[in-house]
Amino acid sequence: MSDDYKEFRKILLMVYRLHERGYQRLRIAPGLSPSGVYWRCSIAPVTNMLQGDGAMLADFDGLAALYTTGQGQQFFDWPDAVGASPDRLADMFPERFADIAAAGFGSDWQYAGWYQEMLRMTEPDALPFAYSDGFNEDIEGLPCVCGSEAAPVIIPRPPPGLAGAGSAFESGQLASGAMADSAKSTVHPTRSDNT
Repeated sequence: MSDDYKEFRKILLMVYRLHERGYQRLRIAPGLSPSGVYWRCSIAPVTNMLQGDGAMLADFDGLAALYTTGQGQQFFDWPDAVGASPDRLADMFPERFADIAAAGFGSDWQYAGWYQEMLRMTEPDALPFAYSDGFNEDIEGLPCVCGSEAAPVIIPRPPPGLAGAGSAFESGQLASGAMADSAKSTVHPTRSDNT
């Protein structure tokens, strides 16, 4: 992963701006690609996040928008996103992912509070992740990949999502590599395996 972590954090800041605009039911599901080279961050409504782990998608075929650092500053493969501020990205997201934004509209103060604390703890250039191929299940929170300025940190896990048992993840049908492949093929079918 390049050392453009502050640029990649625009996705996290975009979600914060969306929370300010009333989309507090939008959540992040961050992870690392199988190679560990790319950070991924899916944006989904609370209804597509696991009850057992509020940082994990329940259904990769459901409502979720995937960003990967393999896209660089072309967030969500939007050519006009290069150089966009988090505020501008927050303008674009509901226009381009209307179904996800609609499902994410509403109050979720518990998550919004957790999110603000996560942003504070990861300043200025750390990126949390909830899954990777080598993820240590014994870790109590979300570890981070850090740029050159952030100290290593583990973030407490977010509040639970609303998707119950029976999802592909909770039933054991998906391992971290399969989750990555599923997310990749659902949102960006032409992207290479490692982004």
